[in-house]
Order: sequence, then structure tokens, then C-alpha cells
Amino acid sequence: MSDRAPGGIDVSVPNVARIYDYMLGGKDNFAADRAAAEQVVKAFPESREGARRHREFLGTVVRYLAGEAGIRQFVDIGAGLPTQKNVHEVAHEVNPHARVVYIDNDPVVCVHGRALLANSPSVAMIEADLRDVDDLWRKTLATRLIDPDEPVGVLMFAILHFLDDPGELVAEVRDRMAPGSYLGISHMVRRPSRAEDVERMSEIYSDAAPGFKARTVEEIKAFFGDFEILPQEQFIPLHIIARFSSLGFSSVARKP
Repeated sequence: MSDRAPGGIDVSVPNVARIYDYMLGGKDNFAADRAAAEQVVKAFPESREGARRHREFLGTVVRYLAGEAGIRQFVDIGAGLPTQKNVHEVAHEVNPHARVVYIDNDPVVCVHGRALLANSPSVAMIEADLRDVDDLWRKTLATRLIDPDEPVGVLMFAILHFLDDPGELVAEVRDRMAPGSYLGISHMVRRPSRAEDVERMSEIYSDAAPGFKARTVEEIKAFFGDFEILPQEQFIPLHIIARFSSLGFSSVARKP
């Protein structure tokens, strides 16, 4: 992407989705995003590889849900910019009839997403915010791609640590999910050994996401409520878990 600003975009302020895009080697980012990303890498040298591993984990989860778990519909909250191996691409490799709704609160991300998905009738991109679950769910169902009475795979990857106190919001989403549904979450971890690095990360994201907040593993697990948390090693090799345990926690849980 050229550093020349398209209409309506302030390219002087880093954007979470564009920072992630840069980490993955994408081109939909600007100088401010690249500068912020390099500061993140300085605080967490493993973060660039971590971003790639995170994307691999997302693909593994979707592949499992669309296959072994029999999930036919997905809601990706905080989807960010479209990139390689999106949720619908992975799901369609397993089940060509899978339906996917992407959700983001950034209008620029949504415009980009709709343009890329224009010829995909089983996929939709909507602009909504997790901080207004009623509106988010109403718009999701309005796509007519999601059946609220059927199990759904809801993905909240790298979004909850950008919200100050999302516990009740996640609970509202869980309540709307049919029995047999799955919830996938990835989240930045707060550990005493990396306290200074996490604080630096908060400073870096202060413009793009003022509510950035790393949490302990137990605090992250609490977002699953009474869902049954599946073993991490079902989706991530043990040596990868060990390498990135100080950076983040990712898991999937099933609604009884």
C-alpha cells in the first residue's frame, strides 16, 4: 500500500489491523504502522514469528471445527484485514458449503473486505463492534448466513486484549450461541517475567488501541465461562506452546 493517504484514513496513527498485516508480511500498511510494529518486535523479539504461528493456529482451529467438529457456520469477530488463508478459505477446503461472517469495527477494513468478498455468496463482512453485542448479533443474523439454532464457531482472535473489561460482552455472545457451538480465543498474556515488555507494548498501542490490557492465563480462561476448554496441544505442538507461552494464550472451548 502506498503511504499516500486514501480519503478518510489518518495514516499518521497506527492501526491494529495494519500492524498485524505488516507482521505477517502484508502490504496493506503505512509508515506509522510499520514503525509501531518494529517497536513491538523490539519489546517482544518473538512477536513476528508469533504472528505467523498465531495465523497457523487460527487455520488449525477452523480446519478442526469445519471437519471433525462438524461446524458449518463461523463468526469471526475482530477479523481485521483480509490476508492469506482467511477463515472462509480454510473452512471451504474442508466443507465448501461452510458459511462465514467477518466482523470488524474499522470502516476501512470493512470496505476492503467487502470488495474482496464481493463474489463469495457464502461469506459476508459487516461493520459492528463487540462493545454493542445486540447490534453485532442483529447485523450478523441479518446476513442470513448464520442460523442461531445451529452450532456456530465464534472466533475472537487477538481482540479481547484491546478491550478494557470485555467479560460481560463475551458472556453475552456465549449466551447467544447454540449448544454444541465452539468459542476460540487468543489473547496477550501478562507474566511477571515480561512485565516491563508488556508495559512497553501498552505504550506502543496507546494511539491505536487505548484499552490494551494483557491478562493472566486464568483471567483469559474465565472468558470461556462454563464451556469445556479443549487441550491446547490438540491445536498447537507442545514445543510451540513452550516457546510462545510468555507471549500469548490461545484455546478453544465447546458449549455443552
